[in-house]
Amino acid sequence: MLNELRCEACSKDSIALSETERQSLILELDNWVIVERDGIPQLEKVFKFKNYKQAWHFSNQVSELAEQEFHHPSILLEWGKVTVTWWSHSIKGLHKNDFICAAKCDEFAGQ
Repeated sequence: MLNELRCEACSKDSIALSETERQSLILELDNWVIVERDGIPQLEKVFKFKNYKQAWHFSNQVSELAEQEFHHPSILLEWGKVTVTWWSHSIKGLHKNDFICAAKCDEFAGQ
């Protein structure tokens, strides 16, 4: 399972996942979508909460995960809603690390 894995070091020499690999991995996630911005595929999900404090708490959990895995997403915190977007900046695409971190975000949201 993705949420049990750890991120591996990713550099500009790493290879982005192919379309087939991305489509296979996204099947292991819950309601994440692949969006493309400026030609870069990104993994994104909107999480909904009852209030700002719960959304803030979730954002902090994602931030702590990012530091632990040394892999950092875009996090948009709003009242009752957090949008998390993962992609690998160094390769301008998606890496398995993005899917690992997405799976871990789903665990936080379920708590």
